[in-house]
Amino acid sequence: MKIVVLDGYGLNPGDLSWDGIARLGELKVFPRTSSDEFYAHAQEADILLTNKTVIAGEQIRRLPNLKYIGVLATGYNVVDVDAAKHRGIPVCNIPAYSTQSVAQMVFALLLAITNRVEHYTDENRNGRWSGNPDFCYWDTPLTELAGKKMGVVGLGHTGMATARIALAFGMEVYAYTSKEEADLPEGIHKLPLNELFSTCRIISLNCPLTAKTYAMVNRQTLSLMRPDTILINTGRGPLVDENAVAEALIANRLGAYGADVTCVEPPSADNPLLSAPRAFITPHIAWATKEARLRLMEICERNIRSFLEGKPQNVVNL
Repeated sequence: MKIVVLDGYGLNPGDLSWDGIARLGELKVFPRTSSDEFYAHAQEADILLTNKTVIAGEQIRRLPNLKYIGVLATGYNVVDVDAAKHRGIPVCNIPAYSTQSVAQMVFALLLAITNRVEHYTDENRNGRWSGNPDFCYWDTPLTELAGKKMGVVGLGHTGMATARIALAFGMEVYAYTSKEEADLPEGIHKLPLNELFSTCRIISLNCPLTAKTYAMVNRQTLSLMRPDTILINTGRGPLVDENAVAEALIANRLGAYGADVTCVEPPSADNPLLSAPRAFITPHIAWATKEARLRLMEICERNIRSFLEGKPQNVVNL
């Protein structure tokens, strides 16, 4: 079996090993694949692995040897799953490998906003504390999380992990979820979305991107929020209208926005969130802890092995 990785650098820039997958076939890893390079890289593949490189229906139809597509992520919108299904090709993803890492990033962003550790560290490197007339100083609002209302939008694996951390901080936790109230863990209360937006001081978006959730944070829903609301997005960039969020920050109608995702990645240089006040943007790294990437690699290997044994797992299209 010829195994081709179209864009291996994102998952493994050199600190992990491909050996487990290499033992399953003849492996070729490309760091990246442009649209012009696609057929040259993929033409002979029996097994094709992709993270963000698009595999369109026409491309699937033109790869005669292709028998399996593995997505090196949980989301699989980069693959035309219907075209693969039409040819009997399973598309397998990597579910729930980064749950704890992404929940950790929710609070990394939240604590960056409420405690501004990096700001004060930079100030002190430049001598500010050493030259201060008092024993301490602060020039940003400092906020205690205990007792604050946190709204979690989407209570899947990551949303639930986020909610449990919030409870450990002593926060009041509310969720917008399809789960029944009686089925929620102790301390988590169900709220309608608009009520969650209007009553929670801190809101974390942990839901998938669907037609229903696209731009769910927009000018209208932002108007429901308190002007000191902290909004965190580690889900998908298009869950928010970025222009509306930037406008709200500039007009002081939103307290802060912390996000690990943008609508287009990488974002254009003129993306308004990159220069908006109180916007804390990280480059889609919540999933990228070494521990999470090791799990991803291990699940990918198990997915391929199961396929070769005639029992494919984590199939999203058959």
